[in-house]
Amino acid sequence: MLTSAISLKKTVQALEKELIIKAMKENKWVIAKAARQLDLTERILSYKIKKYQIPRDSVDH
Repeated sequence: MLTSAISLKKTVQALEKELIIKAMKENKWVIAKAARQLDLTERILSYKIKKYQIPRDSVDH
């Protein structure tokens, strides 16, 4: 049962990272716009970008 929880956590994190990258691409790395699109604050989005180690150069401008 514990392995299912870990798998779910990793799956959710992977999806969240994918959605952040997509929003950043669509908004040309403008954090304020991407945060609005994702219904997050700029501070939380910045935290998540650091958490998932999303380098700016990984997102097409």
